[in-house]
Amino acid sequence: MPYAPANAHVHFALHPDHHPAVIATTTGPTADAARSHLHDLGWRSTGPATMVLARIDCEEPHYTAQAAEQLRRYGFTTEIDPALQEEIDTEWTWANYPMPWCTREEIREVGAAAQRIHDDIAAGRLVIHLHAHDGHTIVAVGSYKEGVRRHVHLHGEDHLRQETDLTFPTEAEAVAEFHRLYGVAVRPGPAPLTSREQAVRRLLAGQPPSAAEETPAPAAEPPAAEPGEHEELLSALFDEDRQWERYRPFDETTIASHESLTVRAEFDHEARHRTDVAWTIAEYDGPVGERLWHATLTAGTPVPLIRTILQHLDAPPLSTADHPDNVLHGAAWHPASHPARTTWTAPDRTITFESTPHATADRWALYGGEGLDRASWTIRLSAGVPHALLAELVGTAADLLPSPTQPSPRPLPAPAPASRSAAEPPLPAAVPQARPLRR
Repeated sequence: MPYAPANAHVHFALHPDHHPAVIATTTGPTADAARSHLHDLGWRSTGPATMVLARIDCEEPHYTAQAAEQLRRYGFTTEIDPALQEEIDTEWTWANYPMPWCTREEIREVGAAAQRIHDDIAAGRLVIHLHAHDGHTIVAVGSYKEGVRRHVHLHGEDHLRQETDLTFPTEAEAVAEFHRLYGVAVRPGPAPLTSREQAVRRLLAGQPPSAAEETPAPAAEPPAAEPGEHEELLSALFDEDRQWERYRPFDETTIASHESLTVRAEFDHEARHRTDVAWTIAEYDGPVGERLWHATLTAGTPVPLIRTILQHLDAPPLSTADHPDNVLHGAAWHPASHPARTTWTAPDRTITFESTPHATADRWALYGGEGLDRASWTIRLSAGVPHALLAELVGTAADLLPSPTQPSPRPLPAPAPASRSAAEPPLPAAVPQARPLRR
């Protein structure tokens, strides 16, 4: 034992402002020795007698128990608050953990690796050059500046951040491959800190986390159709537009055929669940010609999107509309490029437009929700869909979202009056400064 003091006491308790961070309070003549041991175990000083353990993997109680045991072996007196001891004794796991095959110990190892990466970035040992959003999470490329110089790609955030299997001998090769993989989604520097990273860094600096960081805003629900709205749309289609004729070959199915005999829409009255296919729409190159393209829409699809498709088929625009990517860029949607597809996500992340250039059946997908496999509604379109229709469709999707509130402009202070001679010409009218375009 290097110190073996009997007159130093360490008290561990949960942090009052951030769960499950832990505060250690040291007292006694040889408290500095205890603080040195805690610092080696990841604790950071926040005051003359206090240290805090704050991690992004939320495993503070587990590592507190290890620290207390080690201090006891060195001869220090330790005390664990009952509420903290309850946390130590509680077995828990992450909800919806993306690697369900991992045991609890393996989950802890993944979190520990993510913590090391976080600490290396915070200390400057790992410098992040670029980052991107791959449609699911944040990815990045960086270089280790100390020890063995390595150039790596990172995947994930917080307790899930990991190094990928890709390692490179030089920074240039790592950056070039990152650009190839993620294209237009690449952004310079590290990604913005997550709310958990912000809270941890504030705690380690001795500052309490703000309410905004501790209470994340609830996720917005994507717009979706209410029960019966599709039935009302179908009835209005026949009542208000005489160019469509109704056929009902089966009780559960209604077919709407356009008078041009080149467009057909089939509606399934039995589609009850929001993810059940309710509409199948197709366009042909003639009354008895080949099918040009088709689309399927689930029962939760917002009615304005269905109406946009039907109106386009009823009266296609004479002029070519803008490209859908331009429409989405103008609406401030976020692009992300992948090796096999490109995604555009709405500013509030409730609607996503996905393009898969090499697919035929499902070339495009527009859906609401966190991901295509968990979507609350989905529109799938095959190859052959006119870009004009896609542009109208994504424009309608953008209109479904609430407009962000713009702050009122602050009035400029009035300039001080200056004396001017009668012979001096008047000043020209002020020209308003042009606003920069939003990216």
